[in-house]
Amino acid sequence: MAPDHPTHRLVIGDKNLSSWSLRAWLLLRQFGLPFEEVLIHLDQPDTSRKILAYSPAARVPVLLAGDQAVWDTLAITEFIAEAHPELAVWPRDPVQRARARVVAAEMHAGFEALREGLPFNVQAPVRQPAHGADMAADIARICQIWRELRQERQGGAGRDADGGFLFGGFCAADAMYAPVAVRFRLHGVAVDDICQDYVDAVLQLPSLQSWLDDARREMPPS
Repeated sequence: MAPDHPTHRLVIGDKNLSSWSLRAWLLLRQFGLPFEEVLIHLDQPDTSRKILAYSPAARVPVLLAGDQAVWDTLAITEFIAEAHPELAVWPRDPVQRARARVVAAEMHAGFEALREGLPFNVQAPVRQPAHGADMAADIARICQIWRELRQERQGGAGRDADGGFLFGGFCAADAMYAPVAVRFRLHGVAVDDICQDYVDAVLQLPSLQSWLDDARREMPPS
């Protein structure tokens, strides 16, 4: 059972801008792990100095657990999975667990054209941006991942039977792809019905709605 008091601090960037911070934040919130949130505004003269106080990589997010600092979203995910084996951070089935790690790693390492072409900016989305060939390929590949995994899960039972996520219940792979669902909604990216059902399932998470509400209200420093 997760503790009922904060045992970690999570250093994040602006909720309006930091998709990587969202991934770690959403993972902790979805699994009921209390934490203290430390927000550092990005793109400011003192941003790097402030983050360096927590991580030599000077990037967010950073998880602080006692005297230990863990940076990089996948490293944070694995740390949480090892610290809380009672939680299904990754699927319990070893084959599905390996697949979840593969698609999470693919998200972590790739899709640069999509990141550039569909910026994560909750307050200032650009509807229907121009799609170059590289970005179109990224979108197609992500939809292929979602479609194949969801079709396997549905098995005629539909979304209500398993939660609508990539491996049934919410897991770390969904945290990795949650910012993509947000980008698709912000920028009006049209996808097929199976992928749209997945986007809707992610966006309906109360924790993600909370993040987006904060992002919309967020005021950058003057």
